[in-house]
Amino acid sequence: MTTTVHRTSPDTPQTVFRDQQRARHAYACVARVQPGDQNDYKIAINDLGANILRGGLCAALAALQRLGPRGEIVLHHLATAGVPGLEGVDKSTLVEKVRSLDTDAYILATREMLRVAAWLKRAAQATFDTKGE
Repeated sequence: MTTTVHRTSPDTPQTVFRDQQRARHAYACVARVQPGDQNDYKIAINDLGANILRGGLCAALAALQRLGPRGEIVLHHLATAGVPGLEGVDKSTLVEKVRSLDTDAYILATREMLRVAAWLKRAAQATFDTKGE
């Protein structure tokens, strides 16, 4: 009987570490969402990944801006996620900074934002009370 040993690739620890950072960030952000804002937050975050894939990162962020105060919470959480190329932005400068990225940086930011959005969605699903629904 032979045993197969599966080895991870050299970049696996870094990937896991980044995912751990994203998860920590997402759960910390979601924990600060007020109970009265949770339903609006879930709606915004549930649409975010699909909006990024459908229309691109700029269009998805513009959709969040159109939501007004309920979109600002999500914009703040995205701005503070530490996405490469978007370090040091806040919710008011995030969209402008994304628009100014070159093509390679925009593609990278899009991939990273999809991952952040997925973690925010998971955290909201796991954290928010759904008894009232």
